[in-house]
Amino acid sequence: MTQQHTTPDGLVIVDKPSGFTSHDVVAKMRGIARTRRVGHAGTLDPMATGVLVLGVERATKLLGHLALTEKEYLGTVRLGQSTLTDDAEGEITASADASAITREAVEAGVAALTGDIMQVPSKVSAIKINGVRSYKRARDGEEFDIPARPVTVSSFALHDVRDAVAENGTPVLDLVVSVVCSSGTYIRALARDLGAGLGVGGHLTALRRTRVGPYRIDGARTLEQLQKELTVLPVAEAAAAAFPRWDLDERRTRLALNGVRLEMPGEYAGAGPVAVFDPTGRFVALVEEQKGKAKSLAVFG
Repeated sequence: MTQQHTTPDGLVIVDKPSGFTSHDVVAKMRGIARTRRVGHAGTLDPMATGVLVLGVERATKLLGHLALTEKEYLGTVRLGQSTLTDDAEGEITASADASAITREAVEAGVAALTGDIMQVPSKVSAIKINGVRSYKRARDGEEFDIPARPVTVSSFALHDVRDAVAENGTPVLDLVVSVVCSSGTYIRALARDLGAGLGVGGHLTALRRTRVGPYRIDGARTLEQLQKELTVLPVAEAAAAAFPRWDLDERRTRLALNGVRLEMPGEYAGAGPVAVFDPTGRFVALVEEQKGKAKSLAVFG
């Protein structure tokens, strides 16, 4: 990563604070970077903390193409209480004594929610049902169902089981878990379904996103740190980290920048977006193979 003192042009990996929406973070970054051209790749619930990928200036053109398909989380699940939102933000809707639940039973419940599963997102989510956000329907008191969707939970690990007592006196269990999953997976829905499967209900009490695609929490900066020193992953480095690389000579670089659809080597067939670099190592375009030719997705040269 490099530090830049002018208006930056690249990705900013933010360690989002709890209580902020992803849009709040974008608004903050617009002030820090002194530009309106800021966007984010994939939202993070207000309660959650951790990795949020932002694009600044020309890097906003990369955001829609980043293959941020795999995400990693560390969280705490409370067994013994269900909430309206499936997390600690919502009011408690049911309580049950969870003290008799064994670690073995929890491990079996976790195993049942690992792999390729069908998941029903939380009703208080941003998913649109017939064009209307699910959370708006829920707030308006509507009765509705969200269809289950296929998601992949490639890892769901149980690290600790702690006995606790909820504020209303119910004996509960607090589980420390980590999850690696596909984009679109709701961790609070995993918490809800784990509790439901064990017959005592459950909800998410804490969540930290530790990785989004190739971007990890150890490379993220808090808003306070960014206010003091704006740390940017230059657009060329961001592209090289996220996409297959295709190096062109000067002649073919000129042709590509003039809109000529170049023949692409077979190795890029079906690879999705490919980052194109000129002989000096400058990132000039994002292309995609289409019938053997390079179709331009975004030009940076």
